Amino acid sequence: MAYQSKKPLSEERLPVVAAILPCYKSKKFILDVISEFGPEVHKIFCVDDKCPEQTGLFVEESCKDLRVKVIYSAVNQGVGGATIAGMEAAVEAGADILIKVDSDGQMDPRLIPTLISPIIIGDADFCKGNRFFDLQNVRSMPKIRLFGNAILSFMTKLSSGYWNIFDPTNGFLAIHRSIFIRLNTEKLSKRYFFESDLLFRIGLLRARVIDMPMVAVYGDEESNLKISQVIGEFFFKHVKNTFRRIIYNYFVRDFSAGTLFLILSFFLFLFGAITGIRYISHSWLTGEAATAGQVMISTLPLFISFQLGISFLTYDIENTPKFAKWPALSRQDEFKKVSSETEIV
Repeated sequence: MAYQSKKPLSEERLPVVAAILPCYKSKKFILDVISEFGPEVHKIFCVDDKCPEQTGLFVEESCKDLRVKVIYSAVNQGVGGATIAGMEAAVEAGADILIKVDSDGQMDPRLIPTLISPIIIGDADFCKGNRFFDLQNVRSMPKIRLFGNAILSFMTKLSSGYWNIFDPTNGFLAIHRSIFIRLNTEKLSKRYFFESDLLFRIGLLRARVIDMPMVAVYGDEESNLKISQVIGEFFFKHVKNTFRRIIYNYFVRDFSAGTLFLILSFFLFLFGAITGIRYISHSWLTGEAATAGQVMISTLPLFISFQLGISFLTYDIENTPKFAKWPALSRQDEFKKVSSETEIV
């Protein structure tokens, strides 16, 4: 049931918003990024992930923003580990919405009101950036990023069940506190697979995810993520998460029409493949051509298996979470206005 506040809007508490900035080799950009945060952000956690440039110490010495708190990692955990540490600190500090912003200046903090508004009004549990919405802006992106993200996006759709999202490696994201505290952060990937693994795990919670159109800013910063180096690792992790999601959602948690489609498709494929191999082997050994009946016996199950596989895929796409699981944090008019003026995918 949708949340309905009994308090007047003037008395209703606005949610506490915390921004988390994993810091690694970002000393050159960090102060400019912090300066862009507006009053909608109440707390800022800079997580020095054992940065060789001592970005955390630099922030403490140079930044006068009272909202900023620096957290130091004893060892380099990776972007995921640093983000988790910052989010855990934000939850302990009473934050209602947790935002991850990369510290290299590629994300515009001025978009935060738009990013968090769907969570505040109860339209989403998790909101993330999508750099591919505006085709005009896509032209400015490096071609290797376009190709790599297209592949990673499809694999993420399979492993997470969120067929409505794109740009899975985008680190500009906001999450409802109620979702985060239900995650087993010990199992979350601590490095570059973090964003994709996070989508998989919140998918198990049936949280609603939406994309927010954004423009990425590419300057002279150097990305630590090399898609050519991680795509193999990402592939195997996505395959693992895909099987885990299907088993959990279609066999453990529920037994639905999608489950039947999947089971029948698997066994028909197995029957058709084994029968086909048997007839082909017999023909090769004896020199006798397979009969029309033998061809039909082996190919018809394969064809039906393919159709049932498509049916399962269609069912899975329709099963994408469409409603926010956790209650709205506020019904303030200004956030409704922000949401209505921004097209959300």
